Amino acid sequence: MEAAAKPVIKVAALCGSLRKGSYNRSLLRSAIQIGNESVNGMHIEYIDIAPLPMLNTDLEAGGTYPLVVEAFRQKILEADSVLFASPEYNYSVTGPLKNAIDWASRPPNVWADKAAAIVSAGGGFGGGRSQYHLRQIGVYLDLHFINKPEFFLNVFQPPAKFDSDGALTDVATQEKLKEVLLALQAFTLRLQECSDT
Repeated sequence: MEAAAKPVIKVAALCGSLRKGSYNRSLLRSAIQIGNESVNGMHIEYIDIAPLPMLNTDLEAGGTYPLVVEAFRQKILEADSVLFASPEYNYSVTGPLKNAIDWASRPPNVWADKAAAIVSAGGGFGGGRSQYHLRQIGVYLDLHFINKPEFFLNVFQPPAKFDSDGALTDVATQEKLKEVLLALQAFTLRLQECSDT
């Protein structure tokens, strides 16, 4: 008897950096490629947060939001889980990422009851403090983060992790990224099973 195929889970991928050459954006590009090639039953879609206006409740009218915000909220609502690439700015998440989080948390909160994972790249601790702050934010949003594996990448520590085009070339890092995706997939499916019972 053949094993049942895993359902396809939809993952919304958000990058906290707006910079074209962002290492965190490169991590998401690699995650999408790894997901497509090596993780059966997962579809990752990159969601651009750059077009979102700064949160201003004056832009809300009659329970609706600006069209670009509505489209963003719908993408998050339709996703089964979320993959954040969160660089660290001043020991915390970036302004653009916090703005996106806040827009999607406006009533009704479209983050609620989703599985989530975080990856980060940078110097020193590799963006680790932003991850811990994001986890705190997630408590109020009812986001459920995987605990392990954790993924912090110091991009300035040898060997080189990215090529001159920003592609992730370090095989060990690619494997760690794949482990995060597999853990996110398993946790997402577990949460869905719980909500179905």
